[in-house]
Amino acid sequence: MALLRVLRPTLPILIGASLMLTLSMGLRQSLGIFMQPLTRDIGISVSDFTLAVAVQNLAWGFLQPVAGALTVRHGFRAIMVIGSLFYCAGLVLLATAHGMISVTIGAGVLIGASLACTATGIGMSVTTRAVPESVRSTVLGIVSAAGSLGALVSAPLGQMLMDGFGWRAGLAGFVVLSLLMLPASWYAGRVDKIPLPKPSANELGAVSPFTVVKTAYSNMSFVVMSVAFMVCGMQLVFLTTHLPSYLTICGMDPMLSAQTLGMIGGFNVLGSLFFGWAGQRWNKLALLGLIYVLRSLTLAWYFMLPPTPGSTLLFGAIMGFLWLGVSPLAAGAVAEMFGIRWQAMIQGLSFMVHQLGSFLGAFGGGLLYDASGSYDMAWRLGVALGLTGGVVQITFALIRPSRPPALRAA
Repeated sequence: MALLRVLRPTLPILIGASLMLTLSMGLRQSLGIFMQPLTRDIGISVSDFTLAVAVQNLAWGFLQPVAGALTVRHGFRAIMVIGSLFYCAGLVLLATAHGMISVTIGAGVLIGASLACTATGIGMSVTTRAVPESVRSTVLGIVSAAGSLGALVSAPLGQMLMDGFGWRAGLAGFVVLSLLMLPASWYAGRVDKIPLPKPSANELGAVSPFTVVKTAYSNMSFVVMSVAFMVCGMQLVFLTTHLPSYLTICGMDPMLSAQTLGMIGGFNVLGSLFFGWAGQRWNKLALLGLIYVLRSLTLAWYFMLPPTPGSTLLFGAIMGFLWLGVSPLAAGAVAEMFGIRWQAMIQGLSFMVHQLGSFLGAFGGGLLYDASGSYDMAWRLGVALGLTGGVVQITFALIRPSRPPALRAA
C-alpha cells in the first residue's frame, strides 16, 4: 500500500509504458512461429528469414542510442508515438509480403527502428524518470514484469489464427494488437512533464552527446557489462527465432512452440519482479552475471536431451524466469553510474553491443542450420559463450566499483 501511494501520481505513465513495452516485446518475440509456413509459402530459406530478424536486431541496436539522444531534445512522447507507427507499418508489410525484400524491410528495418523507440531501453528510462530512487529498482521490475505479458498473449493468439486461417491472418492479428501501442505511448509520454532532478557530482548533466559516449566507454564496469550483454542477446534471439523450427524438426506439435513462448512470457513476470526486488538489495552487475550462467546451464540441459512436451514447457518456464530480469538490473546500474538525464542514450550504447549478439544468434543460427541440418553447433557455442560472459561479469562486478569518477555537470 505504501508503494501504491508513492506511485499514484505517475500510474498513467507507468501503465502506458507497461502496455507499450508488453506489445513491443511480445509481438517481436513471437515472430518465430511464422518462420516455417512463411518461408515455404513465399519461397525463401530459413537463413533468409533469419537474416531479416538479424537486420531487425542490428537496426534496433544501432538506432537505440540515437532514439535515446533524441528523447533529450524532443521528449519521450514524440519518439514513442513515431516508433509505434513504425511497428504497425512493419507488421502490415510483413503480413502482405511475397518476397525477401518485403520481409527484410517489414520484419527487419521498420520493426527494428520501432523497437529502438518503444522497447526496453525507452520503457525503462521512462519508468526511471517517473519514480523516486528509493523504489526505483522495484518499480523497474514491476514494469518489466508487466512488459513480459505480451508473448503470453500474442504467441498463442497468432498460432490459433495461423492454424485456422493461415500465417497472413496470424500476422493480421498482430497488426490489430500493435495499434494499441499508439494510446499507450501517448500516455507514457506524460513523463516529459516531470522535471529532471539536479545531477550530483558523479552524474552526467547538460553535457554534449560526444561527452556522454566518451564518459560511458571510459568506465570499465560499463564496458564489461556491455560485452557480457552481447552474449545475452545471442542466447535470447536464438531461442525466439529458432526454437519453433527446432521443435518442428523434432516432430513436436506446432502449438507447443507457441505454448513455450507463452510460458516464457508468463515466467518473465516472476523473474522481472524478483530481479527488480533483488537489484534494490544486492550488486546489480553480479546478478546480471548470475543470470547468464544459469541460462547457459539451462540451455545445455535442454538441448542435450530429446525434447518432450513436459521438458519443453519446463525449459520455457526456467528461461522465462531468467529472461527480462536483466532489464531492471541493467537500467538500474546505468542510472547509478551516470544519472537519468542520458540514461536512454547510455543504455542504447550498451544495447547496441547486445544486438550484435542478437545478430549472431539469429543469422548465425540460421547459417549453421542450413550448413549442417542441425542446431547442435549453435546451442553449444551459445552455452560456452554464456558461461564465459557470466563468470567474467560476476568476477568484475565483485572486484571493481560501478560508479565512475566524479564528473561535474557542464
